[in-house]
Amino acid sequence: MTDKQIDHEVMRKHSGSHIMTFAVKMIRPDIKLGVGPWTDDMFYQDFDFGEEQLSEKDFKAIEKKMRWIVNKDFKIVRKEFTEAEARKIWAEDPFKCELIDGIVQRGEQISAYDFEDPTGRVVYRDICAGPHLESTGKLGAFKLIKIAGAYWRGDASKPSLTRIYGVAFEDEEKLKAYFDFLEEAAKRDHRKLGQELDLFSFHDEGPGFPFWHPNGMTLMNRLLTYWHQKHDEYGYKYVQTPMMLSEDLWHQSGHYQNYKENMYFTTIDEKGFAVKPMNCPGGMLIYRNSLHSYRDLPLRLAELGKVHRHELSGALHGLFRVRAFTQDDAHIFCTEDQVEEELNKVIDLAKEFYSKFGFEFHVELSTKPEKAIGADSIWEHAESILEKVIEKSGLEFKINPGDGAFYGPKLDFHLKDAIGRTWQCGTVQLDFAMPERFDLTYIGADGSKHRPVMLHRVIFGSIERFIGILIEHTAGALPAWVAPIQVAILPVGEANVARAEEVKKELEENGAFAEILDTRETLSKRIRLAQTRKLPYAAIIGEKEMTSGKLTVRAYGEQKDAEISIKSLLEKLRD
Repeated sequence: MTDKQIDHEVMRKHSGSHIMTFAVKMIRPDIKLGVGPWTDDMFYQDFDFGEEQLSEKDFKAIEKKMRWIVNKDFKIVRKEFTEAEARKIWAEDPFKCELIDGIVQRGEQISAYDFEDPTGRVVYRDICAGPHLESTGKLGAFKLIKIAGAYWRGDASKPSLTRIYGVAFEDEEKLKAYFDFLEEAAKRDHRKLGQELDLFSFHDEGPGFPFWHPNGMTLMNRLLTYWHQKHDEYGYKYVQTPMMLSEDLWHQSGHYQNYKENMYFTTIDEKGFAVKPMNCPGGMLIYRNSLHSYRDLPLRLAELGKVHRHELSGALHGLFRVRAFTQDDAHIFCTEDQVEEELNKVIDLAKEFYSKFGFEFHVELSTKPEKAIGADSIWEHAESILEKVIEKSGLEFKINPGDGAFYGPKLDFHLKDAIGRTWQCGTVQLDFAMPERFDLTYIGADGSKHRPVMLHRVIFGSIERFIGILIEHTAGALPAWVAPIQVAILPVGEANVARAEEVKKELEENGAFAEILDTRETLSKRIRLAQTRKLPYAAIIGEKEMTSGKLTVRAYGEQKDAEISIKSLLEKLRD
């Protein structure tokens, strides 16, 4: 990363937030401050405004104050404080006192950043780990973009706060480019396109639970047909495990201790049960149900498992963040000698999948998180194996510290879409801990019991989320091979309907999906409808086509028509 990129990270993540907060305090000195970190492309700050709230109408006044602060070019200076000093400075702010508690508990230094005028007078101060720009004048071009509700520390039982988001870039040109990007992203919003293409919907009766329409199910089934085809080639066997299992199982796996806030629980016959948030424990019960020899390994068990996870209502976002989704899971049980080869096969499978959809990707090696099971030595061993494999693969990768699963490190596959955004989809996790917890064994060549190694992996990740990503990647113009309707047939008039029916039948007998658009509308309107619905091909049938036996075909996004045979159209669809 260059010095200029580092400056922009500092600008966006810290200094922009502090300058905005100072501006808000100039307007409302009585407010109390929550936290003010960042997202991938924005800074934000949480505020407690009391009963009198702010709205986006106030952004103009806040931005005016921000410009004044930038023009004053206050020096930004780091200061360190003892616990006693910090508690005295922020004694009247309960949120800052709680932050101080956390810093003290972690044994970290309490630091703050001051804005100082030329005389050294402190005009603004806030707790922050930093780093920051040298002065407020280096902020560059900025804009406040939205306001939202938030809970203190993300906990719904704690006070409700107001969150203001903003962005900052080196200059006005980059700021404009960012808003152009947002405009393009809005056009691609899968929630809007999902409605327009009649793929899925969401309803108040089931917040966070998508309702799939016939077109959406056709799309999903096309993806799953390809998924099954590739998994057959790679030697997977298929399993299915129950949606709900005993709470005791989730204690044994460690999910209860590490994940219970995201789980749904119920009672059956006075015993506790949990709806599964992950498929792994069920897969291990299937493995443990039979005796295994080293000759049986590697055993690759794949499951399209529906899982449920409790997400806060404010975090729900179309298909990207839901409460129920399908994981294209697989659990690979192997000997330690087989681990590297199996990891390589997962990487090869991921390459095939992502290239099929036109995605570039990079890999991140995610290491031991704070909440983890297993000895440090096992984690170090597992991380070294993953690093060795990914280095040999020649793929671009980086280290993502502390983001591993609680039972093992992992390789995460991040896809790059058509407008440059990245999405983490696939993952392969190397797990020495779960086989130990569940006492999984196999009989080795020496006749004694040994512990298998377990790989957890997904390729799509969440099929629902992948569909959302694919919709936005293609702006709704789905590849013909997965599109729910591949050919719109447009008879010019009633005299051409019978021929249209024949063409539809021939296309469908050869595996294509076609639909005749209603002749009660004008031809030009139906052509526009086919384009609006982003159907791959529109085939016009009039008197000329009935005489020639060919079709006048227009591909989506093109302005010119081509006169081709049904056979040629089928070849295009197969390609």
